[in-house]
Amino acid sequence: MSTEAGPRGKGLSAREVTISYGGDPVVRDLDLDIPHGELTIIIGPNGCGKSTLLKSLARVVRPDGGRILLHGQDLRSYRGREAARQVALLPQSPVAPDGITVRGLVQRGRYPHHSLLRQWSPEDDSAIAFALERTGLTELAEAQAGELSGGQRQRAWIAMVLAQQTEVLLLDEPTTYLDIAHQYDLLELCAELHREGRTIVAVLHDLNQAARFASHLVVMRAGRVVAEGPPAEVMTPELVLEVFGLACDVVPDPRTGTPMVVPHARTPVGGPSPVAL
Repeated sequence: MSTEAGPRGKGLSAREVTISYGGDPVVRDLDLDIPHGELTIIIGPNGCGKSTLLKSLARVVRPDGGRILLHGQDLRSYRGREAARQVALLPQSPVAPDGITVRGLVQRGRYPHHSLLRQWSPEDDSAIAFALERTGLTELAEAQAGELSGGQRQRAWIAMVLAQQTEVLLLDEPTTYLDIAHQYDLLELCAELHREGRTIVAVLHDLNQAARFASHLVVMRAGRVVAEGPPAEVMTPELVLEVFGLACDVVPDPRTGTPMVVPHARTPVGGPSPVAL
């Protein structure tokens, strides 16, 4: 069911990666190439290893076996700040420190660029101004991050990783806890950044959102990649049934033409049919 990934040795990739937390592996002998300049979205059932894989790509979780490679070189061989200048991770549900402003939060994205010999510079100011403008937060720069709406707060976190100025952005379930309008606002922003040349990898749960926004779709099950490629080729009724246990039709989205999953009616065990309800 898999399709060919991008060229080996370039960008970010996983080779025979196995990860566990002291028990059975969460990720098993996984191989994956992240296509440069694409918006890659990873989907799969709960517990299949999506977030664990993303953390390993960011060097937060160390594989028990195999390697994460950046430009063909083991990611562990990079110094911490050097790796953070190339790969940025926005984890699930980050919490801002009390009393921090939006600008103060975004400034944290510049830490990997600083050292004893290089402190704050006009380049940092430019990066922060760009990140605030790109996320529509310039006028809220001095606002308290804790007082923002959910959508604004998530944009502030996106601005922080944008200010980091990395080649790759890793976003772990960035739409969690957002209402539906803010979910689409955030995904539209990711799509715009992708069109501007950013390499973005996001974990999502919503299959239709994944199929609409991804240029490269990765499907995981039980710690392995079972399919990857363009959403139009990957998202099929057979795959959704096999991976998610959901019988469905897959039809063109009337707005975008991208695959749209339409579930079949599910009869509750021991209860009346949905039609009778």
